[in-house]
Amino acid sequence: MSIFTKLFGDANQKNIKNLQPIIEKIGSFDLVMQALSSDQLKEKTKEFKGRLAKGETLDDLLPEAFALTREAARRTLNQRHFDSQLIGGMVLHQGKAAEMRTGEGKTLSATLPAYLNALEGRGVHIVTVNEYLAKRDMVWMGQIYHALGISVGCITNQAGYVYDADHKNPGHGISNDQLPLTHRASSQVLSKSRQVEDPRSQSGQIPNSNDPAFAEASAGKQNSNNDELDKKRDLVGGFKVVEDFLRPASKKEAYDADITYGTNNEFGFDYLRDNMVVNLSEQVQRGHHYVIVDEVDSVLIDEARVPLIISGQAEDATEKYYQFAKVVARLEKETDYVLDEKLKAVNFTEEGQNKVVTHLGADPWQDNDIATTHQLESALKAKTLFLKDRDYVVKGQEVMIIDEFTGRMLPGRRWSSGLHQAVEAKEGVHIQPESVTLATITFQNYFRQYKKISGMTGTALTSAEELDKVYGLDVVVVPTNKEMVRKDFSDKIFKTEEGKFKAVIREIKELHQKGQPVLVGTRSVERNEYLGKLLEMEGIPHQVLNAKNHEREGEIIAQAGKMGAVTIATNMAGRGVDIILGGNPPDPESAKKVRELGGLYVLGTERHDARRIDNQLRGRAGRQGDPGASQFFVSLEDDLMRIFGGDRIKSIMTVLKVPDDEPIQAGMISNALESAQQKIEGFNFDARHHVLEYDDVMNKHREIVYKKRHAFLVNPVSSLRGATATRQSTDDFTEGLAKKEKDLGEDQFRQLVKFVGLKVIDTLWQDHLSNMEHMRESVKLRAYGGKDPLVEYKNEGRRLFTQMLEEIDATIGNNILTAHLHANAPRNNTEIHAEQHGNEIGRNDQCPCASGKKWKRCGMVNSPEHQQNMVK
Repeated sequence: MSIFTKLFGDANQKNIKNLQPIIEKIGSFDLVMQALSSDQLKEKTKEFKGRLAKGETLDDLLPEAFALTREAARRTLNQRHFDSQLIGGMVLHQGKAAEMRTGEGKTLSATLPAYLNALEGRGVHIVTVNEYLAKRDMVWMGQIYHALGISVGCITNQAGYVYDADHKNPGHGISNDQLPLTHRASSQVLSKSRQVEDPRSQSGQIPNSNDPAFAEASAGKQNSNNDELDKKRDLVGGFKVVEDFLRPASKKEAYDADITYGTNNEFGFDYLRDNMVVNLSEQVQRGHHYVIVDEVDSVLIDEARVPLIISGQAEDATEKYYQFAKVVARLEKETDYVLDEKLKAVNFTEEGQNKVVTHLGADPWQDNDIATTHQLESALKAKTLFLKDRDYVVKGQEVMIIDEFTGRMLPGRRWSSGLHQAVEAKEGVHIQPESVTLATITFQNYFRQYKKISGMTGTALTSAEELDKVYGLDVVVVPTNKEMVRKDFSDKIFKTEEGKFKAVIREIKELHQKGQPVLVGTRSVERNEYLGKLLEMEGIPHQVLNAKNHEREGEIIAQAGKMGAVTIATNMAGRGVDIILGGNPPDPESAKKVRELGGLYVLGTERHDARRIDNQLRGRAGRQGDPGASQFFVSLEDDLMRIFGGDRIKSIMTVLKVPDDEPIQAGMISNALESAQQKIEGFNFDARHHVLEYDDVMNKHREIVYKKRHAFLVNPVSSLRGATATRQSTDDFTEGLAKKEKDLGEDQFRQLVKFVGLKVIDTLWQDHLSNMEHMRESVKLRAYGGKDPLVEYKNEGRRLFTQMLEEIDATIGNNILTAHLHANAPRNNTEIHAEQHGNEIGRNDQCPCASGKKWKRCGMVNSPEHQQNMVK
């Protein structure tokens, strides 16, 4: 064990030890909270808010608030937070990342800090990895919040919802017997506003939890049912979304709730959309106070390489993409292009460029035709780096991206910079128009806006350094509630992929015959379906879970613990859904037999680039002290080994005449695997850091522009005077503005200023995004001249940004003076237009005023040069 590990471990133990006294204090309030009536639970929430207003802190309230939440969970869900979950909740409240193993109840743990921080009234956001989990958890945990008088909402791509215990969704009504166990208490209790009450609370008086005598009487005493509840906790779980309690609402109403569930994508996109609205009332978010990120490693690390982008439609180049796809299809590896799978990069050779020139009849490189060379590079990437059923699937006439870390499809998401169009051309499907960037942000810079950020996952420790460096998140490993007894076997290594799959089938067949459930993990849809066909040939019944049938994800995974079950899943593997031994709903007899057989057996068919993803797969077994086992079957033809030195090891196995389907276990190969994963993790860290360095530059620009834009939304006239005061303070200009305001009247002048201000800012900001994107590509070439591309990007970006700000202020002022209103427009629905010339002119065409500028930068925004030239 390294010195760092020892120190980290000691620090972790110290953190846990410091929390023990607080756990005892929380326990001392048990009888106090059990004595409260339903109404008194809600009154406690009002009491806490009052104490905060008088100067107490959240830390002062924590023991009572956690005890109250635990009691609400006991009454509504028949679940009582374990001490380990109390620790997890405290870690999250401290703004840290809690590593909690699979099955330890992260979802329930999050209710503790969520409730506590919601008392401040500034909103708590809980981030999940998909909409299914957001809706499920909002309804599931919403029962607890409802019992405490706290509102809860949920946002999805299409709509918003709020938890409503009385809401019945037409056509989706279900009886209590049909509900998952996690929701049955809610239909019986909450919808009738009744809860289990202690007879001692019938007087209507709230016991004083600060009374030393009461505290002394309750200290060390537990409700006699608590131990029994803890034993039953493991049998309670759910995977269905109960639509009855999801009342449709506006997104704003969902965000105005005390606690809001949603996906990382939707929170980020809503932030960008809020900075594109034309009326303040259209904004939905109300700030970024406190966030709890579920699967924090997946959200803040795995997805951090890809920025969020809101796009608009650009010029159509469909035929070119089809043409270029045919051209690169004729090119051969090594001769015409060089592929580096380690760096995921591909480049034309000189011979390859010559072939392209021959096919096109023109030389885009010689002609410095940047657009064409970029499209050709995208076509080559589509051919070599993006594979069907691994990186994407084709559904009908649509190419849908597969998340490489979760195996889920990402509907609505498209690769940018023409790459998606290139893949569509390669597959021969309908090409959707290329896009231009209207707004963009990275997850790093979005989440760094929160005043306090926390997260939870089963595998945070391997990413501790990055979480600390980028987000300031310390990782605390939370001890398990019960000792983990899962057996993790050494990898079985095979010479060929074919031999590996033969051994996988033998292993599955053996496990299935004795009734032990097995969960098989694959990295791609292609391998997932291939293994399914092999099992069909052997007559082994099984369930297949991948991006193509993700709708049944929760149901399939929830049954993966049944006797004899064989489940093949991609990396998605139902994160957020517990695999209960014996199946769901729980069957104690079946569960007992499965435990006797050794529990769930997890069989990985390939190592992932990141060790963390492998650990997540292992973590599906051995939850809450259950028996279980895990093992990986890998071959030297797997991508990981093939790219990072598998050929040398394969040649050794050939010399030793090792049969293809016979495994070997050798330290050298195991070390090579670990080394390969560490290298890829290093590459990925560098890639994310690279994205962040460039977005940090844009983030400063974005903050200034969004602040300026918001000012025009809130008080446009004051913003106009502030923007034009230093640059256009001539008497004629001041008099012109005063005359315009007098002619239009105060209300319409305000509308005019807001409209023109927002239009100019949005137009020039969009152009700035495009300019910065192109410049980011061009500065790479300056490295050949010994210059640092990032430094060049910063310097050039600063110059362009200063120029854009000056142009915004000048253009807004001039457009206000030259704008006019339709004479017949009603005052409450004013149409405002800047004087324009030549509506048929394209945005990127030369302006007819002979200024030398493009129309979008001249006539479209009525620039000073445009006005002067048109007068001539």
